[in-house]
Amino acid sequence: MNESIPVIRAVDHGTARLLPDVDRARAWLLTVDGAPQSYVDLDEPAHLEFEYVRRLAHVVDCAASAGWAEPPAPLTVLHLGGGALTLPRYIAATRPGSAQSVVEADAALLALVEQELPIPADAGITAHTADARRFLEAAPDRSADVLIADVFGGSRIPAHLTSVEYAREAARVLRADGVYAANLADGAPFAFLRSQLATFATAFAELALIAEPPVLRGRRFGNAVLVASHRPLDTASLARRTAADAFPARVEHGASLRRFTGDAAPVRDAGAVPSPRPPDGAFSVG
Repeated sequence: MNESIPVIRAVDHGTARLLPDVDRARAWLLTVDGAPQSYVDLDEPAHLEFEYVRRLAHVVDCAASAGWAEPPAPLTVLHLGGGALTLPRYIAATRPGSAQSVVEADAALLALVEQELPIPADAGITAHTADARRFLEAAPDRSADVLIADVFGGSRIPAHLTSVEYAREAARVLRADGVYAANLADGAPFAFLRSQLATFATAFAELALIAEPPVLRGRRFGNAVLVASHRPLDTASLARRTAADAFPARVEHGASLRRFTGDAAPVRDAGAVPSPRPPDGAFSVG
């Protein structure tokens, strides 16, 4: 049982709370202004609580550059958005030797996480305080196997991380067999999600989308993971993993994804807007 007390601190973009999980000895939920940001179990970094994080992890597990080697091959990973570094900890545990860079714009939040939820010194994780787009633009060509975007300003994805220009920077930084994965959020009629698919189709040859069927059917607002690559994705493996998960989801790709995208137009910097504001209570806790 976790007998720790909550930690509450003002950070650069709101009020952060670290709330202990009473059922797991060293597990914590991080929220900012009431919106869940991360869940971390310091004793079991491979334990993933959030559904969308599990789907991002499935993408990493199926990364083409790693194949199915035993043990899994190390990866070079760039994370845009830090939170409590849940996924970097997962990758460090499941792919030892991986080199990971994490970019978090909120310096005070990063300091809180590093103090209260310290990263093991040998984890191969380097954290940077910077704007995600600016850091990406300065990154070398073809320097990452996997690029993961999970950036929210409050409960919305910033506009400058939704454009064709941004997508092209992501495509430039990935290696030829690299994979991009982004946590997005939207609801019917999916104007934002469709525009993101059209936008990334300008920079990547292959796209897929992972989401729960009720979200894709427009029954509720929720998360969807966009996956993009220069080369064909292993959608069969990804579909098996997501379908067998404790929180099953569906993988859309090919013709069905093109039908979903419809006539949506790519978004450029000049016309980019943040992702839609979630309905009240969609992601908040306590």
